[in-house]
Amino acid sequence: QVQLVESGGTLVQPGGSLRLSCAVSGNISISSIAAMAWYRQAPGKQREVVASITAIGRTNYADSTKGRFTISRDNADNTYLQMNSLAPEDTGVYYCNARRYKPGPKGELAYWGQGTQVIVSS
Repeated sequence: QVQLVESGGTLVQPGGSLRLSCAVSGNISISSIAAMAWYRQAPGKQREVVASITAIGRTNYADSTKGRFTISRDNADNTYLQMNSLAPEDTGVYYCNARRYKPGPKGELAYWGQGTQVIVSS
């Protein structure tokens, strides 16, 4: 089984910083992953991609991050999202996503974590 576990979400004041972590484990090799990404779902809204990073380290960010977020990976199956200058609009459940180059044994192309809640409020 493949498991993605997010952590780091909490209540934070506007202007504050937070680092989210995503740990990947199970029956998957890092070479099978084309990209890692962070999504978020604000209350009452659709899930949207926040940032992504490819296997070769290229990154993309949603316009809404306004240069405030940084996605990164280490060599131990962890993906991070550094969030600075947080605003109430950043509130939501943040999800980690792993996308494969090709379908896995059960035809899956991606995996999702359970989400971690971020609340930006004074």
